[in-house]
Amino acid sequence: MKVADVVPDFADAFGFDEFNRMQREAAPAILDSDENVVASAPTASGKTALAELAICRTLQNGGTALFIAPLRALTNEKESEWERFESLGYSVYVVTGERDLNPRRAERADILVMTPEKTDSATRKHDSARYSFITDVDCCVIDEVHLLDSETRGGVLEVTVSRLRRICDPRVVALSATMPNVEDVAAWLDAPPETTFEFGDDYRPVDLHADVKTYTHGDNPFQDKYRRLYRALDLAEPHIREDGQALVFVSSRQDALRAAGKARDEIAERDIPIGARGDYDFHTEAKELGNETLRKSVPDGVAFHHAGLAKDDRDKVERWFKEGKVQLLFSTSTLAWGVNLPARCVVIRDTKHHDPLEGEVDISPLDILQMLGRAGRPGYDDVGYGWVVCDRGDADKYRKLLREGKEIESRLAEDLDSHLNAEIAMGTIGDLEDVLSWLETTFYYQRARSKPDEYDFGGLRERVRETLETLVDRGFVEMGEDLTIEATTLGRLASKYYLRLDTARRFHDLCERDTITDDAILETVAGAAEFHDVSPRQSEGDAVDEVLSGVSTHLEDGPRKVFAILHAGMQNSTPSELRSDAWVIRQNALRLISALREFLDAFAGPRAANLARRVEARVEHGVSRDAVGLTAVDGIGPNRATKLATGGLRSPRDVVEAGEAELRNAGLSEGVAEQVVRNARNFPAVAVSWGEFPDSIAAGENEMCEVTVENRGGGGTVGVRVTVNEVEMTTKQTYLTDAVSVPVGVFGATADELEYRVEVTFPDAPLHPVTATRTVDVE
Repeated sequence: MKVADVVPDFADAFGFDEFNRMQREAAPAILDSDENVVASAPTASGKTALAELAICRTLQNGGTALFIAPLRALTNEKESEWERFESLGYSVYVVTGERDLNPRRAERADILVMTPEKTDSATRKHDSARYSFITDVDCCVIDEVHLLDSETRGGVLEVTVSRLRRICDPRVVALSATMPNVEDVAAWLDAPPETTFEFGDDYRPVDLHADVKTYTHGDNPFQDKYRRLYRALDLAEPHIREDGQALVFVSSRQDALRAAGKARDEIAERDIPIGARGDYDFHTEAKELGNETLRKSVPDGVAFHHAGLAKDDRDKVERWFKEGKVQLLFSTSTLAWGVNLPARCVVIRDTKHHDPLEGEVDISPLDILQMLGRAGRPGYDDVGYGWVVCDRGDADKYRKLLREGKEIESRLAEDLDSHLNAEIAMGTIGDLEDVLSWLETTFYYQRARSKPDEYDFGGLRERVRETLETLVDRGFVEMGEDLTIEATTLGRLASKYYLRLDTARRFHDLCERDTITDDAILETVAGAAEFHDVSPRQSEGDAVDEVLSGVSTHLEDGPRKVFAILHAGMQNSTPSELRSDAWVIRQNALRLISALREFLDAFAGPRAANLARRVEARVEHGVSRDAVGLTAVDGIGPNRATKLATGGLRSPRDVVEAGEAELRNAGLSEGVAEQVVRNARNFPAVAVSWGEFPDSIAAGENEMCEVTVENRGGGGTVGVRVTVNEVEMTTKQTYLTDAVSVPVGVFGATADELEYRVEVTFPDAPLHPVTATRTVDVE
């Protein structure tokens, strides 16, 4: 069955000339039917071709195809692979969180490639002009649909696909590794039996022998890693000696690097024939690698691979492994879901990994099966060998996994309240009847029908009703007397920022405090539910204590560690003991602080929002209070901000007034100084004009006056607050272009004098407030 005969107009879009047995059996259902399709097949059996066939049919009919990939790295990979479609005149556009969205390109694309999280975001905002392209999808291909069972991402994929089907009802083609309950996924997606496929292990191009090996513990986790490494090398050695290749999965990027280095020494000790130092061209090309450790390692036939490597380095490693020049490759689990790099022998050295947000966790059963599925090189091996190296206490668990596989469960119940709140906030659910209708579109409902006892199917509707009532009681949702439901501001903000509801309540509670400080903001974020599973290592305790010396906090354990990392980040002085988790924690905290800023703006006002914005900028850039306002200006990074602040500049206005000459004296080149001043002019430069404000007033008299806030710079949102003797009189928030006036009453009171204070704050920018005071004598 030749590709050119089946899809003659798209033959050049495929990387091969003839379909294999699995592809031949599934192709008619994809090409000759409009029904949804679910196909479960072993790893490396050619499922990607089924996705491409579905895309071809969509393009042939003039439609738009959406490909949902499980990882961001895979979206980039598809962009590269599918240049073949571009050469045929079709547009491929990748939409991920790391790229700025171009709505026009997205709207014109023939093939969209997105992660579940980005598809979730797009479907939530489908009624906006920016994301309206998602409503034009005609076919949705879900790669690795068994991701539904992921504890962290399964619920997102489930509600996103259900929502997409309600929005535009595309044809759905769902592809999966082998799963025992493929019929549940088919029933959820309304795929009939004739377009539901369960291809067994006999469709694997190479048979798989998989087993479990245990190891004896050392005195500490560090020793355990090396004992597992030696166990992995014991398993890989016979295959490498027979010109085979071994792929060893480890838990982290750093582990991949360290294991490769240690393995080189051990291979030399064992005198295992490996490496290609005699290959002059290979040796010369290896010198071009950007990663120094990798550059030294690959000539010895040992390499490592992870998402943190430069793309050019990753591409070289993958090519050399395919060519057999690298015989032993250490990788993180990312590779299991991505590039097709089979090896005769696959060893999973680590079954647990340290997650900065969750502590020590098991690698998911899905990842384990994906990794083992890489064993066996088609065209080279008759059998592949896969091994799980684990603690004796876990051995039976993994043997059962290898024997029986893993049924796909719904993870929706774990965050049912958040997902239901999101649907209400979007307006897709308007009353109680809609809630129950939504429930029936979920995989959760289908799985409960299939396993009624385990999921308490009989009580499912009642549970959803109770969840709705809880949302009403906690202030996320309002319910009318006619049972119509609508999200509150709290509910909409929780949905907009993907917050756990406990976190949203915590943010709201902060907004109701009389006094809000830098530490209160950091403490509120550090104690958020998103950080509850962070665990401090024993070696980090002293560093946490040192950072928080003299800082009062009620936080303990993991949240206290987060608080310390954020505190240290503001000072750009993170202790070495905390650095391994600091980047991930800071990135998540920045998202939460940004959300908290909007909570404060909505519930506490622009003054509090501005404080949060300054805290956010300090955590992000690691600068002092004096320098934080300068980070708002493009062209002024943390180091320049610190240097300029030392010279007395604190705001964009100061930069403009200082001028290019002073910036050049501070070390900026002429061109940079010119650009920085130009950028600084985009920010408001405000001054307070008191007008005919009196100097004195008689006791018992009163006079209405006006205070004017003038702007001599760029436009921006400002909050104006007027107090008298520290008591708030007037507040106003507006977009300020040139000037705004606020009424101020001057009343002859019992005090001898009245101190009026006007404070102008910037809720959207990390600029310091501008203040002006005026004293009125009471005679």
